Amino acid sequence: MISLIKKITILFFDRFSSFMKSLKLLINGTHLKSIGSLDLQGDLQVGMNVQIGKQVTFQGIVKLSDGVIIFDNCLLKDCVVGTNTEIRSSSIIEDSIVSSDSFIGPFARLRSNTLLGQEAQIGNFVEIKNSSIGDKCRINHMAFIGDASIGSNVTIGAGTITCNHDGAEINKTTIEDGAYIGSNVNLVAPITIYSNATIGSGSTITQDAPEEKLTLARVKQSTIENWKGPKSTRR
Repeated sequence: MISLIKKITILFFDRFSSFMKSLKLLINGTHLKSIGSLDLQGDLQVGMNVQIGKQVTFQGIVKLSDGVIIFDNCLLKDCVVGTNTEIRSSSIIEDSIVSSDSFIGPFARLRSNTLLGQEAQIGNFVEIKNSSIGDKCRINHMAFIGDASIGSNVTIGAGTITCNHDGAEINKTTIEDGAYIGSNVNLVAPITIYSNATIGSGSTITQDAPEEKLTLARVKQSTIENWKGPKSTRR
């Protein structure tokens, strides 16, 4: 019984503390969609004209610059978010720095040691870890970028991944300025994609790709005539 009362007391004071922190944010000009659903654990530093949605959790030291918008159901931990950046619904940012005028999500995740440049676009179901992403990069759909250094104005298509682990070691991918990576590409690290290179969709790239050229790595498509197909044994 004493243990139950202790747990209830701790829960009450945690929620009361979070409510008072939320109230202070509101008084200081932060736009809160729901003061009761905000979960503040740690130190939150907020600039001017910041908007925060429902069911948002802050952990550790988080700094939100002027004009930041945090949509519903996000988690931010030990991170810095630059001016006029949007963190869209159900996204996670951990131990990362996000520069100004960018957007992340919905349903995106920045893991530890990620540095995101200005005007970057990180879309739905994109995961990034231990990587630097240059200004004006576009990674808008379902991609994994791990242990990579990406220059400015790079486009990475849907379904692309950096194959960063060979079973024994973690390897690095480098993509230089202006490169275009098509959809469903596997970049097998260690590898460098040089400036303004284009990688054709559906390629698995295992060697460095030269600058300002199109690189493909596909098996030639063939058609089997008179194909009967598998036969079902069920009746």
